[in-house]
Amino acid sequence: MTQMLKPEEQTTTPRDDNFVEVALRLSGKSEEEARTTGEMDRADDQLEKMFDKKYQTIGSPIHKAVWDDEVDVDLFKPHPTQVDEHTQRVMDHSIDVVRRHKAAGTLLNEQNKISQQALQDLAQAGYWGMLVDRSFGGAGAPFRVFSKFLTRMATVDPTVAGLGSVHGCIGAVDPIRAFGNDEQQAQYLPKLADGEKLSGFALTEPAAGSDLTALKTTAVLDGDDYVVNGEKLFITNATFGRTIGLVCKIEGIPAVLIADLPKEENEQFHLVKYGIHALRHSYNNGLVFKDFRVPKKNLLAVPAGDGLTIAYHGLNRGRVALCATAAGTMRLMMANMLPWAKFRRTYGNPIDTRELVQKRIGKLAGMIVAADALVDWTSWLLDEGFRGEMECIIAKIFGSESQKEAAIELFMKTHGGRAFLHGHLFGDYVHEFLAPCIYEGEGEMLGMAFLKSLIKDHGRKYYEPIGKAIAKAGIKNPNPMNPMHAWAIKDAAIPYLGWRIAQNLNGWKKLNFGGMSDVLAEHASYAANELQSSRFAVDGLMQKYQLKLADRQCSMADASLRIQNLVTMLVTALWADAQGNELHATAADVMCQELKQRITGRKLGAKYYRTVTKLGAAIAEGGYSDIAGIDPEPILMKY
Repeated sequence: MTQMLKPEEQTTTPRDDNFVEVALRLSGKSEEEARTTGEMDRADDQLEKMFDKKYQTIGSPIHKAVWDDEVDVDLFKPHPTQVDEHTQRVMDHSIDVVRRHKAAGTLLNEQNKISQQALQDLAQAGYWGMLVDRSFGGAGAPFRVFSKFLTRMATVDPTVAGLGSVHGCIGAVDPIRAFGNDEQQAQYLPKLADGEKLSGFALTEPAAGSDLTALKTTAVLDGDDYVVNGEKLFITNATFGRTIGLVCKIEGIPAVLIADLPKEENEQFHLVKYGIHALRHSYNNGLVFKDFRVPKKNLLAVPAGDGLTIAYHGLNRGRVALCATAAGTMRLMMANMLPWAKFRRTYGNPIDTRELVQKRIGKLAGMIVAADALVDWTSWLLDEGFRGEMECIIAKIFGSESQKEAAIELFMKTHGGRAFLHGHLFGDYVHEFLAPCIYEGEGEMLGMAFLKSLIKDHGRKYYEPIGKAIAKAGIKNPNPMNPMHAWAIKDAAIPYLGWRIAQNLNGWKKLNFGGMSDVLAEHASYAANELQSSRFAVDGLMQKYQLKLADRQCSMADASLRIQNLVTMLVTALWADAQGNELHATAADVMCQELKQRITGRKLGAKYYRTVTKLGAAIAEGGYSDIAGIDPEPILMKY
């Protein structure tokens, strides 16, 4: 359950000013860029205020690991959860539905989309109501159970898994559950749970992607309705008869209306259809609204927030779900690599005896284990009530980038020319494997958002007073070596100097990972220690670039990725050790060695190659429990 403050506990009192806007203006940015960036920063602040302080970003595992004097390891460990009989039946029945339709050739319709009959059968199984509370007819599954189930569903059909994520995480379910009033929940949640209404979230516009302040769709109140005008683009699961969370501007403020799309085009609404390589088995359309009416009662109210607050909330769940689906598709790749590697022979021997192929198999196992660990961890955090923005960003970036690398560097290269045949998993689905790098936010852009969240509190405590002093003194290009500048900021700089001295004198507490296997304990210890020391690197960036830091995107992305890799390393080591499975532990060792190489820049050595090839050989010889039950595709052109 999300540990949000009750509406009466929330505050709508704005900050007296916005440091982001002040900093951007001082750095020479235009009034528009300063204003719009400040607008998004305020939306982020508004979402923070909806959570109890314990669960806000400053209380998150990563923030505490970097800025506190000790890493709270319990916040990075896996925690067991139980699946009740009802939820288990829903999951098993849903898997059976998809398997049955695939076997009968009825999963797709004549448009090559998931068929209406399959969608209805999934509705009867309870698939669409997994995240809806039981009081409204759903399964009421914890998000951790749901996300792990998406991995399982993705091994049967990734598109169905993706639609479950869209509907439950970033569609209408999450906005109504988290922000809907009693009447809105009673009206919509039962229909969303039983599949009468499938949903999507209409946020992106032709000129508004990463810059959500560029939204141009508007809604004007007219009697008991809002009249909507504007256009949306790249909206998944949006077609005739569906329900959407529609982001628009009302009196200049982003808002979300729950809108039912008509069953056919009319003068007020039409679809924009286009060719798109990804999402080929689901509906992805543009939506055009012209004096389109939505009942006033369908406006979602956000105490101390607006429509961007709602969007940010659902995106966290969507990012974890993306990683969960990637963990499933990477299992599909492995299940299809192994039979081919045994069949394909070079110079008289099957290629699964070759080191390069064994390395690919072992490397893929490491990616799967790390993705599983991140999904398990982040979904638990969300269930506990943490906002989890930084943690969910890591899951999204790792899952999407790993899936991309697995598809091209491991899966495609192992299959060679056959990978490009019609009917091959790679050739037919390559765009599905690559597109998640863009879904839910492009990776490097999210990496910068990650770093911004990490430094925000530190900046407000220590750099904001200095920035205000600079602004008050009218200094355009601050230089601490200039005596006049130093004098102007001397009082404001005292808290920062105190922090810096304390860090140099006290350091931090190094942890003992006793009880873990020696190999994984070494990885966990390295990651935890480096997370603590990373505060100096981050603060150094803030010192070096000051007001210009936002323009140093490459430096920000690099610093962010280093911390992301450390977190992934720590979570993977802890998770794998708790599984009590030798192959999982070895796969985690492989992944952690790779992550350390990315962090340090040192070349991988003989130890890594021995470990990864031995792991790959063991998986090729004895199978891998994580891909049990996955039916590989037939080998094409088997001669």
